[in-house]
Amino acid sequence: MAFSGALTLTDLNDFITPSQACIKPVEQTNKPEPQDAGAAATQIQVDSSGSYYEVATNGVPAGKAGEGSKQKLTTAEISLNDCLACSGCITSAESVLITMQSHTEVLNFLQNNPPAPTSDHKVPVISIAPQSLASLAASISSTSSQNISLFQVLRRVSAFCQSALGFAHVYDTTFARHLSLLEHAKEFSERKNGNGKLPMLASACPGWVCYAEKTHAEMLPFISRTKSPQQVMGSLVKEWLGTKWGKRPDQIYHVTVMPCYDKKLEASRQDFYSDVYATRDVDCVITTGELQLLMQDKGWDLSAPVDGENLPPRPYPTLRLGNAGGCDSAIDSAMTSVDADTDAEPAFPELLMHPGTSSGSYLHSLVAVITASAADPTALELSTKTVRTADYEEYTLTDRRTGAVVFRGAKCYGFRNLQNVVRKVGRDAGVQVGRGAAGRMASGLRARGRVIRKGGAEGAPQEERGYDYVEVMACPGGCVNGGGQLRPAQPPATSTDAEGFARDWSGSGVKMMDVDEPLPAAPVGPKWGDREWTRKVEAAYWHTLPTPPPTPPADGATLAFGQKTAPVFEYADELAGRVLVEMTGAASTGAAAEGKGGWMSTLDGPAEERRQQLFRTQYRAVESEVVGLAVKW
Repeated sequence: MAFSGALTLTDLNDFITPSQACIKPVEQTNKPEPQDAGAAATQIQVDSSGSYYEVATNGVPAGKAGEGSKQKLTTAEISLNDCLACSGCITSAESVLITMQSHTEVLNFLQNNPPAPTSDHKVPVISIAPQSLASLAASISSTSSQNISLFQVLRRVSAFCQSALGFAHVYDTTFARHLSLLEHAKEFSERKNGNGKLPMLASACPGWVCYAEKTHAEMLPFISRTKSPQQVMGSLVKEWLGTKWGKRPDQIYHVTVMPCYDKKLEASRQDFYSDVYATRDVDCVITTGELQLLMQDKGWDLSAPVDGENLPPRPYPTLRLGNAGGCDSAIDSAMTSVDADTDAEPAFPELLMHPGTSSGSYLHSLVAVITASAADPTALELSTKTVRTADYEEYTLTDRRTGAVVFRGAKCYGFRNLQNVVRKVGRDAGVQVGRGAAGRMASGLRARGRVIRKGGAEGAPQEERGYDYVEVMACPGGCVNGGGQLRPAQPPATSTDAEGFARDWSGSGVKMMDVDEPLPAAPVGPKWGDREWTRKVEAAYWHTLPTPPPTPPADGATLAFGQKTAPVFEYADELAGRVLVEMTGAASTGAAAEGKGGWMSTLDGPAEERRQQLFRTQYRAVESEVVGLAVKW
């Protein structure tokens, strides 16, 4: 397989770093006074700390003569808006200096936030992704003998955020993901009926979206317009919960903890900014590593248990819809009551573990919905085929009676596999693939007798049928292996070398890493993305279940999305219907109030328009201004 020069030089571990076009090492804002034409030339020097200085070649400082000091140059800072506007970056901003969104910014806000009685006070809210919780759980398990669940980690992180930092509310993002999956299924149904192009490509990964916007604009019509769970959570917090708290969106400060640096870029998109209230749906995004740095700064030990961490997830099983005067009363009770033991507000169901993958289960959720909506679900059979590695798998749903293919999808993680999918999608859909690594090999290709689907050619033979859906993630291994996750703990230093000979490392001037040193917030070194460590994080993610459950379940189990659901999913579906009605202003007596089934229906006029604004977004192609011949390697 051939790759572009940029990929070959910078992507040895399947992570793509920014190109040289976005690098600004220094910016001279304090320019020196003009000098005579005969003055000595100057040069740039870098000291041991990495600071830049301008010094004359004859030893005289470059500023005012006789000042006796070097002139320090100001380091340029690349803001998120600069990064989004630049067209030189291939994909993510994992190694770009980002100053607008960081754990330091969170601390500054919390320290300067006026007290609650004042009008300028903002309600601090933090939402945590389950993949981040899994990374923290795996880190605790690797450094101690504890084997804790995501529920316990969530309780401990909640205790830290509320008691040590001062956050008023702490949530996980799985209920927002539930809403995103419901909207995802509705959009796929619309495309199958001819309102949009197939195959539909997942849109939850901002690294993939950024890559497509800047490199493969021809793929944008295929990308789902459904918002990611992070942005759905932003709408829930600022719009729905804010209304219940009696707060405007600009009176809430919303922080999310994510496994990926690209989520910072996603939150900064203009589509997620309210011009009316001059605020974003998500004000600040920090990574899992940055959350750990916050804990270290505050001296918080995450391995220590907290009160109430072994209580069952909320809502408690005793809370069932239909009690206490009906569905609305039960939901209101859950939204406003405070548990006497934990002093916590059970607003959303906690840690809804959607069966499928640890990256959101988008593909498996669609399979479950299609299976549940079939006339005879038992007649459908799901088969899986691994293409090269577990990061590229194909899923085919067939009718046992006729052998017809009802649905064909794929799970594609990592940029190497992603480029293959881009070529395949372009070939099957008859679309000319543009520049980039995928475009180099696909240039000039046309559809070769493939089925060009308009709403899908159901019943087509498998070898002639292209994909209906692709779950795309930029990171190999998926979201549990995101660039903002924690690194594996380093093994303790030994007094022997790799061949077993005794060595005096300190006497030789070799400094060994101290295992007690804090882990860096960003990946460093070639060991980032270690597969064994990714498997441990994956295992921690599914700790509450024995294995990632199949979808659809062979034995008719009740935990699959889109099928018969457990009580917690019944509650989530009913709450989702309530959210949809209240946020869009739809008639509460309509289908929208019927939970999951109502979510698949089309709302009336203004309500449907409001729904599009709340749960969907759009994408724009970014034209590159970088000339390849001008880049210096």
